[in-house]
Amino acid sequence: MGNNNLKQHIDTAQKTGACQLRKLNLKEVPEELQRLSKMLRTIDLSDNRIPQLPPWFVTFASLKNLTMNNCKLLSLPENFGQLRKLEILSLNGNCLTHLPRSFSGLVNLKTLTLTGNLLTVFPEELLSLQQLDSVDLSSNKITDLPCNMAALQAVEINLNHNQVSILPETIAQCPRLKVLRLEENSLEISAFTPTILKKSKISLFAVEGNLFDMKSFHHLEGYDEYMERFTATKRKFN
Repeated sequence: MGNNNLKQHIDTAQKTGACQLRKLNLKEVPEELQRLSKMLRTIDLSDNRIPQLPPWFVTFASLKNLTMNNCKLLSLPENFGQLRKLEILSLNGNCLTHLPRSFSGLVNLKTLTLTGNLLTVFPEELLSLQQLDSVDLSSNKITDLPCNMAALQAVEINLNHNQVSILPETIAQCPRLKVLRLEENSLEISAFTPTILKKSKISLFAVEGNLFDMKSFHHLEGYDEYMERFTATKRKFN
C-alpha cells in the first residue's frame, strides 16, 4: 500500500476514531497508528498478513472494538490484557494456539470470536471475565473444558466443530449460560449427565453430529426439565 493511501486512511481515522485497514497487503501494524493511540475506538486490520502485534499496540487506551480476521496471526503479546476498554474482539481465521495470561485483564470484554484458530483447550483466562456475554470458539481443535467452568459468566458459548469429548458437571453451575453449541464434536451420550440437564440454566443445547443419535438424547434423565426451559425461552421470544 502506498504512503499516500495509508495517509488517507489515517487522516480519516483521526477524524472518526475508527481505523479501517482491511485487505491492504499489510505485513505489520503501521507505526503511523501509534500517534492515534489515545483516540482510536475501533480498528479493523482484517485480511492482511500480520503474524504479530507490536508491543506498543496496548497503548490504544480507548480501543473498544478490534477486528483482525484472517491475518495469519500467530500469537497475542503477553501484555495484551492492558487493553482494558476492549469490549468486542474478533480474531477469526488465524493461527492462535493459546491466549496470554494477561487476557484476564480485559475486564470490559463482552463479545469474543476466535473461530477457525488452533486452540486445543478452552482458555481458562476467560473464566474471570465478568462482563463476557458471548464466546465463539467454533472450528478449533479443543478437546477439554476446564473443571472450574462454573466461574464462566457467558450467556452463549459456541464450540461447534471441535473435538470435545467430556463435559465437566460444573458447567451446570454457570450462572448465566443459556446457549451451549456443541455440534460436530466427539461427545458420547454419557457426557450429558442428569445434573447438567436438570440443574443448569441452559435452554438450548445444540448437539447434533456427535457420537450418538438424537433419539437417545431425547430419552435422557433430565431431558424433560431441559425442555421446560427450552419451551419457556421460546415462548418468551414469540
